[in-house]
Amino acid sequence: MRFLAISGSLRAGSSNTTLLEAARLVAPSDVEVVLYEGLAVLPAFNPDLDTVEGDRLPVSVAQLRALVGSADGILICSPEYAHGIPGSLKNLLDWLVGSVEFPFKPVALLKANAHSVHAQAQLVEVLTTMNARLVADVTVLLPSRDMSASQIAQDHTLAASLRAALDVVTKAADPGRTRG
Repeated sequence: MRFLAISGSLRAGSSNTTLLEAARLVAPSDVEVVLYEGLAVLPAFNPDLDTVEGDRLPVSVAQLRALVGSADGILICSPEYAHGIPGSLKNLLDWLVGSVEFPFKPVALLKANAHSVHAQAQLVEVLTTMNARLVADVTVLLPSRDMSASQIAQDHTLAASLRAALDVVTKAADPGRTRG
């Protein structure tokens, strides 16, 4: 099983990205968490380039869609800027609106800050409009913004929250799947 992890932050040392890296560390051996690293290179959304033929689609967008298509589920962790979704993440989502790869994918929203309520609400609205299957909305309160992914993974409570979110997405991606 493969999950695509998308951080809405471009900041080096982002707690959102770190939380997704920790999810990769605590994932069961049969679940691969792939961190999307192309957010900064996506061009501004232009519907003129998103044609049925696909011959004008930017390479970075085609790569994003291929990653989404190969994923069984998606994890999104985003900061909040000015009471909303960061522009770079909204741009990524705009590029996925016209894709055939995204609709009905199970999506878990993770957040590293309990105060990030407006961005989370906007993500729910946008993702619902895009026909995502929202399966989890999990807050993992980091005691320190300076925690590394391995420190998060070693913390029993934080790791348990991440594992629970991964389990929900796993079950949504493959309802007949059992753990043993």
